[in-house]
Amino acid sequence: MTAPFTRSLGTLAVAGVAAMAIAACAPPSDDESPAASGTGSGAVDAKTATSAEAFGGMEALVSAANAEGALNVIALPPDWANYGEVIKGFQAKYPDITVTSDQPDASSADEIATAERLKGQSGAPDVFDLGAAVALANTDMFAPYKVATWDDIPSDFKDADGTWVNDYGGYMSIGYDSAKVPAPTTVADLLKADYKGKVALNGNPTEAGAAFAGVQMASIAQGGTAGDLAKGVDFFAQLNDAGNFLPVDPTPATVESGQTPLVIDWDYLNASLSAKLPTWKVLVPKEAVVAGYYYQAVNADAPHPAAARLWQEYLYSDEGQNLWLKGGARPVRFDAMKTAGTLDTAAAEALPPVEGTAVVPTQADSDAGKAYLAENWANAVG
Repeated sequence: MTAPFTRSLGTLAVAGVAAMAIAACAPPSDDESPAASGTGSGAVDAKTATSAEAFGGMEALVSAANAEGALNVIALPPDWANYGEVIKGFQAKYPDITVTSDQPDASSADEIATAERLKGQSGAPDVFDLGAAVALANTDMFAPYKVATWDDIPSDFKDADGTWVNDYGGYMSIGYDSAKVPAPTTVADLLKADYKGKVALNGNPTEAGAAFAGVQMASIAQGGTAGDLAKGVDFFAQLNDAGNFLPVDPTPATVESGQTPLVIDWDYLNASLSAKLPTWKVLVPKEAVVAGYYYQAVNADAPHPAAARLWQEYLYSDEGQNLWLKGGARPVRFDAMKTAGTLDTAAAEALPPVEGTAVVPTQADSDAGKAYLAENWANAVG
């Protein structure tokens, strides 16, 4: 059946993040930057506002964001979870804010590196969309913020202080062009000669969340776990030795051209390719159902802090959540919106089918896997 992400799939580990002291209503100093919004002694510093309510309400937040007039996002490919439409929707709703989308094909690690490199500059990213391993290792870079729909988000899918929030998720999958390769039924099938030079992984697993989860899927399929990735790395070493592993980062263009006829990636990314290539099919292998959410956070050093918070409000609104759903991703407010009757039911029914017991990797899994890959991945596929 098609399974939305619910708490029944298991719990996500919550990072041990110390509560931050927030001066949500501190008045600005005389030399304060434009991040301070409002007038008089009751003005709010957007960099420390932890909710729209603390800011003075949505109207005040929108006004401050419009005054900033800009929002910097990073690593959001237009075809990833329908981010192209999400960005257009935000710009249509707030035409006074210009969205700059930097490095759309960057990895989660690249997001953090760019934020560190551009710290204090106007071109730094305002917000992050990160894989679990990278997000949980960098929580000191996030500014706590709770969106208006905060109560709709189950506690297992958010930091209690609002330091991070899961946004959308899916299942690791195998996408393939049925006109070019036979239909695989298991992960192990990818070792067959039929797939010589055809198996691509979305990114480097030491940097990219999707690729990391792909190794976890292979590990579980081979009898390993989401935390002990030795069997997963060994599987990719076998793929490489057999000549089946294709060291090309897949994109919609490489799929359409036939350069990457089989891609290991999130189901919502693989599913989105079917609209462009009708022969493209998606398999979530039932012997290794790996579920995962991405993490949304505000950059504590955001050059446009009000716009960053308004972006969060948009993403977690019914409109933003349904746009992710339209892109095949399972939004974190799925259940609440279904109950309220605000969910796009047609988009929900179009989600790829999923069978089997889902594994939701924990923070400990991410930490152990990241350490193992740092030591062993390059030797396996180099």
